[in-house]
Amino acid sequence: MFLDWLERRIDPFASFEDGRMPPKTVTGFAAFYLKPMRVALVLLFLVAIAAGTVEASLYLLMGWFIDLLNTADRATVLEEHGFKIGLAAMLLLVVRPFTVWLHEVMSNQLLVPQATNQVRWRTHLYTLGHSLSYFQADFAGRLANRVVQVGPAVRELAVVFIDTLLYVAIYAVTAVGLFGSISLWMALPVVVWVAAYSVLTWWFVPRARARSLVTADTRSLLIGRIVDSYTNILTVKLFARDREERAAVRDAIDVHTVAHLHQFRLVTTTTTLLGLLNSALIVATATACFVLWRRGGMTTGEAAAGLALVLRLMAMSGWVMQTVRGIFENVGVIQESMQTISRPHGIVDRPDARTLAVSGGDIRFDRVGFRYGDGTPSVIQDFSLHIRPGEKVGLVGISGAGKTTLTALLLRLHDIQNGRILIDGQDIAGVTQESLRGAIAMVTQDTSLLHRSIRDNIAYGRPDATLEEIQRAARLAEADGFIAGLVDNKGRTGYDAQVGERGVKLSGGQRQRIAIARVILKNAPILILDEATSALDSQVEAAIQDSLDTLMQGKTVLAIAHRLSTIAALDRLIVIDAGRIVEEGTHAELIRTGGLYARLWERQSGGFLGDVTPTVYEDAAE
Repeated sequence: MFLDWLERRIDPFASFEDGRMPPKTVTGFAAFYLKPMRVALVLLFLVAIAAGTVEASLYLLMGWFIDLLNTADRATVLEEHGFKIGLAAMLLLVVRPFTVWLHEVMSNQLLVPQATNQVRWRTHLYTLGHSLSYFQADFAGRLANRVVQVGPAVRELAVVFIDTLLYVAIYAVTAVGLFGSISLWMALPVVVWVAAYSVLTWWFVPRARARSLVTADTRSLLIGRIVDSYTNILTVKLFARDREERAAVRDAIDVHTVAHLHQFRLVTTTTTLLGLLNSALIVATATACFVLWRRGGMTTGEAAAGLALVLRLMAMSGWVMQTVRGIFENVGVIQESMQTISRPHGIVDRPDARTLAVSGGDIRFDRVGFRYGDGTPSVIQDFSLHIRPGEKVGLVGISGAGKTTLTALLLRLHDIQNGRILIDGQDIAGVTQESLRGAIAMVTQDTSLLHRSIRDNIAYGRPDATLEEIQRAARLAEADGFIAGLVDNKGRTGYDAQVGERGVKLSGGQRQRIAIARVILKNAPILILDEATSALDSQVEAAIQDSLDTLMQGKTVLAIAHRLSTIAALDRLIVIDAGRIVEEGTHAELIRTGGLYARLWERQSGGFLGDVTPTVYEDAAE
């Protein structure tokens, strides 16, 4: 009952300001995430002091007991010292086990699992808030690795520091106190050892920190390489690049091995120096004990207790040095994760951002200008377009004209440099991203599904949807037929079958039909179709065309298609070249004008745009 209560004191999922950027220093970063558990850390600190004091006092108790055996009368020892012996037994049988239990409970039940996962949860939420370009610029595996590994690293930095260094401090103080009460000459070797040990640690720590950072970075690169190979395994197989992928991973392992060896050279040197330092301490202490004992300056029990304390310090010194090394390995991990996580969000909601209220779906691009980075050519230039509520508009143009970029700007996946985009008179820069994207449904050309069940993927836009609603959406998307026959590797069937990472267990056409079903179920007032039927054969496309027509009823639609026959019947076609509108009108009107659209239509083969040499800058990011 007590453990259950204690385990609930720290909630890994407690609410917090998830948009606030963590500090960019190790101590600031760690303090930022440890702040919610500062009370637990203080309690652990106090318990560690109590437990360490009890442990150190056992050596003093051992000295007293040896002296008692040497000096007490065997016949009357219980009568004369029974109460003290009872107190000693109480310390060993009750107090020591209780402090050990309390320390383990505070560490394991109150702090360690909750702290680890709270840090992971909060770094994950902050990472999710980064813009699309942030994720496109890094390995997914490396990002995930840094989020997962930073939790234990931050926790260890605090918990191990409290446990390890505090214990050493208590033992050192106890030894100096005992020896100092006997003779200052006895305390001198321990004082000198502590000073020398501090110098050795001061020399070791910054070097371990730098080398740990290199090791952590090379390990992260190795994981990224491996995950990249696994994620793109189909491409690797299709192009027979197994040898090259093996070589790339081999090179990453080699670099990591060199970094690791460089780190352990430092460990070998430090451990050797520490061994010499410890040997000098035991010789100096034993010599002082022998001289004082011979002169009657100390008892046998005091000598035994002193030597036992020194031996314990020696044993702990190696452990502490390795622990300090581990702490700074964690510092390296934190630095590595911090470099990735502690970046300002590229796209943020304004402090006064409102919820988007869609009344009709009126869309207006007002003199919009956009480029992907400083110094790059403009992709969209002085672009203005008005799409009336319920109007179905098709975007036409050669690859790189800016069509997909315009849909990304409407979804505010990038912030524009000039102009504004309005939905029902509301500037999308002044509304929350969540409400904006909640009002828009999109089917993309490159459909990616989550590694979850068919049911979860279809219901992704409406998690509260019933199974009947999910099945209806699947029927409208002509997906129910193949869903019924699905079986995954764990025997789950139909809507419960898992689709594999990015939906690799399904064909391209099957993935696209699931994506269409997802959009049908979401039923948003604004619909974007970016090559929505590109992965479907003509028979399946014809079968779901009626469903798409039904889906578009009463919605504002923005459609992109290289297969012009799929958008020819829309209300209006907008022809784009180099981010500018060059023509607009119905299909029939554009054919009559004999412009770019008419040439594209003539060049089509089997309903697709033929190769047209662009006359202007081609947007490679599209």
